[in-house]
Amino acid sequence: QVQLVESGGGLVQAGGSLRLSCKVSGRTYAMGWWRQAPGKEREFVATITWSSGGTYYAASVKGRFTISRNYYENTVDLQMNSLEPEDTAVYYCAAGVTYYPSTYTRDYQYRYWGQGTQVTVSS
Repeated sequence: QVQLVESGGGLVQAGGSLRLSCKVSGRTYAMGWWRQAPGKEREFVATITWSSGGTYYAASVKGRFTISRNYYENTVDLQMNSLEPEDTAVYYCAAGVTYYPSTYTRDYQYRYWGQGTQVTVSS
């Protein structure tokens, strides 16, 4: 059983920054951040392998967002810079506890999900 507790969402102007954090209890192979905007499907944002720290990003956020993990504090953060109104969504932290040889970019690879935190970017 893995529990995830997110924090750090809020309202920011376009061009600003926010940092999301996810406290993880339990062991995982990979952690991911996903988002869902109103009227849209949930989409992959970024993932990090817990042991190696390897990362992968969606094209829409690459170069603006950075995912990181603190191995000792069991937290996974998402630093979001140069935010755009299109980044407005509920952001979810997710934990992958089953090993897959491929990058964790599909929702079926994640078993546990956080409660979500709202990020709103005003223009």
